[in-house]
Amino acid sequence: MALDDTRKKILSVANKLFSRFGFHKTSMDEIAKIARKAKGSLYYHFANKEELFTEVVSKEIVNLKNQLLIIVNNTDLNASEKIKKYLIKRMEVLHDAANYHETLKADFFEHFDFIDDLRNELDEWEKANLKNVILQGVDKGEFAAVDDIEVLLDVFIMVLKGLETPFFLQNKYEKYSPYSESLMVILTKGLAS
Repeated sequence: MALDDTRKKILSVANKLFSRFGFHKTSMDEIAKIARKAKGSLYYHFANKEELFTEVVSKEIVNLKNQLLIIVNNTDLNASEKIKKYLIKRMEVLHDAANYHETLKADFFEHFDFIDDLRNELDEWEKANLKNVILQGVDKGEFAAVDDIEVLLDVFIMVLKGLETPFFLQNKYEKYSPYSESLMVILTKGLAS
């Protein structure tokens, strides 16, 4: 149990420091110092800073998925409502995911290759869940049949990712989030035609 507690403490401190100072300005020495753990303890649990950062971002992504699954699995919502709520909740959760934001910055300045698998897995997870919702809408006659759903899903993910930079790196989330519902109406009406 002590090993689990140590790991949790390291992750908690790393999350706070990475969120505040970013990946490059946070050192393993600083994490060890703030966590009040020997540096060897960090390396016992995490091979390097990249692995520790990946785990921190992974926790943010798991939180995102858990929040989105509540919507996807909600049988009281129709497909349009699910997509609207999904996209709004996605941006809301990511707004608070400061370490995920750090991976967005890296796309512009220097790529974090070590995080690619995590981000690609999230893309595939989102496509699978959105596909299920869209097909649910098609089955219920809410959405028109889609010729190539895989292309539609790729475009959908591109739209979502396109919103991330202005929302989270350019601090426009507060300004534009009240209009998210209107954007989602446009997207879902497009699916209906």
